[in-house]
Amino acid sequence: MKAADDRPLDAADFARLMVSFEPFEHAPVIAVAVSGGRDSLALALLAEAWARARGGHIVGLIVDHALRPESASEAATTAALLGRCGCEAEILRWSEVKPRTGLQEVARTARYRLLRETCRRRGVLHLLVAHHADDQAETVAMRAARHSGPDGLAGMSAAIELPEVRLLRPLLGVDRSRLTATLVARGVPWIDDPSNADPRFERARLRAGLRPTGPTADTGRSARERRLAVAAVEALGVSSAGDVAIDRSAFVHLGRDQQHGLLSRVVQAVGGGDHPPRRDRLERAAGRLCGPVTRGKSGIAQDFTLSACRLLLRQVPQSRRLQWIVRPEHGRRGGRNGAQPLIPAAFFACGASPASHLE
Repeated sequence: MKAADDRPLDAADFARLMVSFEPFEHAPVIAVAVSGGRDSLALALLAEAWARARGGHIVGLIVDHALRPESASEAATTAALLGRCGCEAEILRWSEVKPRTGLQEVARTARYRLLRETCRRRGVLHLLVAHHADDQAETVAMRAARHSGPDGLAGMSAAIELPEVRLLRPLLGVDRSRLTATLVARGVPWIDDPSNADPRFERARLRAGLRPTGPTADTGRSARERRLAVAAVEALGVSSAGDVAIDRSAFVHLGRDQQHGLLSRVVQAVGGGDHPPRRDRLERAAGRLCGPVTRGKSGIAQDFTLSACRLLLRQVPQSRRLQWIVRPEHGRRGGRNGAQPLIPAAFFACGASPASHLE
């Protein structure tokens, strides 16, 4: 078992963690999900210093689930603490009726909905959450108990492209002990959520038992993500109308897994879905993108729909190149939620021309 690392994180450490998510917009405004616990508070303080050094700042988003009588005062205490540390904060209250069963999962869904809606309202492009190496190990252990496949056993992804915002987890390789040390070194108090020790919840039961040791997450995911990002630079672009465009020739020359991964990311981002397309539909759609080109009297006319998106094969003006244009079905900008979607992060994170929201 590896020894715990209890060195505090400093500005240089955090800057190195953020490099893999570049580029960021000029003077970045970054949202950070803050619960008041040690992990998210450490993340907020590190992210604030990082953003300030680049001419920006953070906004701490505090979700009050209203599940305990003291939750409102705890949220207010956390907001005040962030204020004293120079950070902007906003409290988001989950006011819906609470279910009697499946509470933790429903609360998680509500939390992310509130965070995403607030990022969209504020025009924030990046949302940081504080999952760390210990969380990752627990996630892998729980998924292994459910006999998950390779992707499940790879653990949580460091970056997820949502229609409203990029969700980033910069601390996945950091031990929780280092986050505790970071706050202790700064003399910053935190609030421990009692639900973290509630035996009704699976993660709390795991923490009370034996912890997984040794390597847990499948490092193959990182390599697959890098390959997909490189492929995206070659295959993705922006049409003259501002839609995401997939170069047909570049797409055809990708491996099957890369084709499926790239198409899934694009469709989910543009269509605004919470989940990727079903595997069978995705496989059929990828086959259509690579299939024979039909030319009618009025030229090329191959259109179909997939997960709230319309895909149209078109010839680039004054060129023989073909592109699959991906736009929200029925002209809805941003798919189901009405927001202008981000071009998938894999496209602009590897040196391609910046997407419009980075300009």
